[in-house]
Amino acid sequence: MKKVTQILSLMMAIFFLVSSMGNAQSKNKVRKMEYNSKYNYEVATIAVGVDGTKLVKVWGYGPKPEEAIRHAKELAIACAIFRGFPPASNGAAAKTPPIVTDDSVIEKYAEFFDNFFAPGGKYLQYVNLSTDAPPTGEDRVKVNKKTYKVGVVLSIAFDELRKDLEKEGIARRLDAGF
Repeated sequence: MKKVTQILSLMMAIFFLVSSMGNAQSKNKVRKMEYNSKYNYEVATIAVGVDGTKLVKVWGYGPKPEEAIRHAKELAIACAIFRGFPPASNGAAAKTPPIVTDDSVIEKYAEFFDNFFAPGGKYLQYVNLSTDAPPTGEDRVKVNKKTYKVGVVLSIAFDELRKDLEKEGIARRLDAGF
């Protein structure tokens, strides 16, 4: 009888171990989907810069802080194009609407955006100033064993980005009718 109890205990322990591993894997899958979501922008407007620039703080994710910084730059430009920037909490800047308001643009110009946001792509020319040194303190958070969350302050050439997207036919011109 003692052996039966030991075997049942062992089987239950294995069952709980396997079920908890499956649950952890599904949680990691959900986390990964959240990081890769096109809606997952963590952005704060700091101020309006000179000559059509926006000063924003963006949070990016990556396996290393340097990769998270690159991701933050990409997210800042994507946010300017597709979502816009929120108002500054200190009142230094109003809400900035997105450059592109039509959601179908993403699919319609998929090849353009794939090339535009490729590593080392054209989106980098609209990031004028950034704090590229790996941040420390509250601007550098280790989310888990494999992921860093890094906050970077960036100056975005918003007006120049708008003009170039208008030239490509992706964004509607501001002087175009309704």
